Amino acid sequence: MSRATLIDLLYLFSATTFLLALKGLGSPKRARVGNFTAAFGMLVAVVATFFKQTDGHNLRHIPLMILGMAIGFIIAVPAARFVKMTAMPQLVAIFNGVGGGAAALVSLTEFIHIKSTHPATYVTLEVLLGVLIGTFSFSGSAIAYIKLQELITGRPITYPGQQIINALFGVASLVLIITILVNGSEGLLWILLVLAFILGAAFVLPIGGADVPVLISLLNSFTGLAVAASGFTLGSNLLIVAGTLVGASGIFLTRLMSKAMGRSLSNVLFSAFGSVVTASGGEGGADARPVRSGTPEDIGVLLGIASSVVIIPGYGLAVAQGQHVLRELGELLEAKGIEVSYAIHPVAGRMPGHMNVLLAEANVPYEQLKEMDEANSELTTADVALVVGANDTVNPAASDDKTSPIYGMPIIHADLAENVVFLKRSMRPGFAGIENELLYNPKTTLVFGDAKDTLTKMVAAVKAN
Repeated sequence: MSRATLIDLLYLFSATTFLLALKGLGSPKRARVGNFTAAFGMLVAVVATFFKQTDGHNLRHIPLMILGMAIGFIIAVPAARFVKMTAMPQLVAIFNGVGGGAAALVSLTEFIHIKSTHPATYVTLEVLLGVLIGTFSFSGSAIAYIKLQELITGRPITYPGQQIINALFGVASLVLIITILVNGSEGLLWILLVLAFILGAAFVLPIGGADVPVLISLLNSFTGLAVAASGFTLGSNLLIVAGTLVGASGIFLTRLMSKAMGRSLSNVLFSAFGSVVTASGGEGGADARPVRSGTPEDIGVLLGIASSVVIIPGYGLAVAQGQHVLRELGELLEAKGIEVSYAIHPVAGRMPGHMNVLLAEANVPYEQLKEMDEANSELTTADVALVVGANDTVNPAASDDKTSPIYGMPIIHADLAENVVFLKRSMRPGFAGIENELLYNPKTTLVFGDAKDTLTKMVAAVKAN
């Protein structure tokens, strides 16, 4: 068997592991195995590449490549190992951006390498698309990171004529691509790079609020397309397969999340949702509406006499790092013969699957995680709906208020339970900036404070009863 054949077989093996990994990532129970499967497949592909020959010659500059990999290892491992759960969306955004930037750099250097050989038009087009999409994904992901890290406001940043200006940038980019295809100008390629960078940033700035998870998924899809374009440029079937899988799964997830929010993708991207806080926002002022509040000890007693409890986690749980205490509370209730489940909304948190990852970290049993439709069925017979840090995903305005910006978004109907317990830091609205009428429902009891501290006190109360 020749070296080339062996390497192709190893690439085929790697591509197969990527498919198996996607299958595993479709279930929280198999997600960790799926992730390791993909990582192993990528390791095999990287090692095989070092033995690949191009035009009869071995790879050159191997020490530089190893140095680059070592630098990436030194940066990435600590970043991923020690990242806080609340910062996981930022990590995903910046890693995604790095992937897009790498694809753009590959296409850029390949253009410089092949321009003197007068390549076929389709080859140049592949390179230009890699530069455009990769740079767009890089700058867009960078702005998403900055917004999530709260280095700038997380709400939409808009200005008059924004969509028209963005459209002009887009048209200018296409004109540049056509012009470069005709004359092969390297100078125009650098202008295209700058335009793509500006367009990616301008595309993300007006997106905020509850739309951030959808944005991350869409940018991930763009990165996949950029990687696939790089695969065509380099003649790498493995990169084409990997990029296409990422691009297709990313856009599919984007569509699913848009559906989960009850909105079209165009509405998510161009409506600047969340730009205005509509809540009264009071924290006990003279004009604040009355609510019923309780203590953790009161709730501990209520939970102890319930027969069924549905826990609805949200971003506030991640902020408080209270997932381990929440699991302890669930185990205590189960030991008393109480049925416990966790209702997971598709867009809860700041990225796709945020709550699944959060609860998996605390070793919450996978079978207790219920998707939205199944959870809503259980809530009709639940004694207590315990909302921990969620807000927008349980807001009845999505069903009841036709004037609300979130009207039509499928939600977890915590209000169907006999009792609703809402753990919140304050009366401030959620990430979408929309007031939640569930807070004022007569069956709702609010417990103010840090979620982890409150849950710890509730655990002690349950133990004492």
